Amino acid sequence: MESFTDYRPHRRLPDLPLAAASIGGFWLFYFATIVVRTWLIDEGFHWLGLRAAGCLVGILLTFLLYLVLSRAARESVRIQIIAAAIACVPAAAIFSTFNLAFAIQQPLVERTIVRGGPVAAQTAPTEEIPVKRITPQMAAKMERAQQRRTVRLIADGLVTWYFFFAAWASFYIAMSSAVRLRAAERRASRAERDAHQAQLRALRYQVNPHFLFNTLNSLSSLVMARRETEAEAMIVNLSTFFRSSLTLDPSDDVPLSQEIEFQKLYLEIEKVRFPNRLKVEIDVPGALALANVPPLILQPLVENAINHGVARTPEPVNLLIAAREEEGRLVLTVENDRGPPAPGDADGMGVGLANVCERLAARYGSEAECDHGPLPGGGWRVTLALPVLGDVALPESDD
Repeated sequence: MESFTDYRPHRRLPDLPLAAASIGGFWLFYFATIVVRTWLIDEGFHWLGLRAAGCLVGILLTFLLYLVLSRAARESVRIQIIAAAIACVPAAAIFSTFNLAFAIQQPLVERTIVRGGPVAAQTAPTEEIPVKRITPQMAAKMERAQQRRTVRLIADGLVTWYFFFAAWASFYIAMSSAVRLRAAERRASRAERDAHQAQLRALRYQVNPHFLFNTLNSLSSLVMARRETEAEAMIVNLSTFFRSSLTLDPSDDVPLSQEIEFQKLYLEIEKVRFPNRLKVEIDVPGALALANVPPLILQPLVENAINHGVARTPEPVNLLIAAREEEGRLVLTVENDRGPPAPGDADGMGVGLANVCERLAARYGSEAECDHGPLPGGGWRVTLALPVLGDVALPESDD
C-alpha cells in the first residue's frame, strides 16, 4: 500500500493520497462545525442533507483546485503559489453563489411574540401572505435593492470562502513540498550510498590485480629456478586463495577471524618463496574474532611487509599481525622488523597502503585512522583504527 509520503515523479498525480486526505479532512471539519452549530442553536437537523450536498460541491471545487496546483507544481513552488492565489477566486465565487442559492431555498421563519415567550412559526412556501398593492416603481426599486443585496452577499461569501480555499491550498502546498523534499533527500541518500558502495568496490578490486601481479612474479621466479615442487604448491595455494576471496561482496564486512584466515593462505604462498626468512606471528584475542572488518583490508599491508621487508634483506624477518581493542575501537597492526620502506616513496606510501587508507576513509569517514611509519630498529609498522562492529563482547570499564 502506498503511503502519503511516497512521491513518484513519473506519476501524473504523485501526491493524490495526500490531497485526498487533506481535502476530506478540511471539509469533514467544516461539516462537523455545522452539526455542532445546529445542535447549539436548535435549528433542527432536517437541513443537514442540503448542507452535506454543499460540502460535496466544496469537495469537488477543492479537487479541481488540486488539479491546477498539481500541474503548477511541475514548474516551481512560486508558480504554484501564484496559481493557488488566482484559482481560489473562482472556486470561492462559485461556492459563495451556491450557498446563497441554498439560503434562498430555505423556508421563511417568522418570529412572533405570544404570552409566555417567543415562538417560532414556520410559514410554508406556498402559503399566501397578504401584501400591499405594489406599484411598478416600487417593484423596480425593490428589484434593484434585491440585486444589490445579492451581489453584496456573494461578495461577502467570496471573501470568506476565498480564505477557506486559500487555507487548504497553503496546507497542501506546504505538505506536498515537504513530501517532495523528503523524496529528494531519499534519492540523494540512495545515490550517495550507491556511489559509496561503488567506490568501495573499485578500491577493493584494485587489490586483486596488485596481489596477482606480485604472486605471478614469485611463481615466475620459482619456475625459472626450477623449483617445481614449490611452484606447484604456490599454484594450489593461489587457487584456494582466489576461490575464497572472489566470492566476497566488496561492500560487505567479514569477521576478523575470516580476514586472518585469508592472510594465512597468502602467507603460505609466500613461505614457499622464503621458507627460512619469513617468520609469522599472529596475535588476535578470541574476543575480537567476530569483529567486522572490510574484506582483505590487511592484504596490501601484508604484501608490503613481504615485498619491502622480507624480499629486500637476507636476514630473517618477523612479520606481526596483531589486533586489540582500545577505547571502543578495533586497532589492527601489521609490522615487519627488517627492511627499508617502499622504494621511491619518501614516506613509504605505496599503492597498496594508499588503497587501504582510502578504503577506510570511504567506509568509516572520520571514525577511522590509518597511521604508518618506520620502526626505530628498522622495518615498518602500519596501524589501522576503526569502529568495533559485530558480535563483540568488549570488556567493561573500571569506572
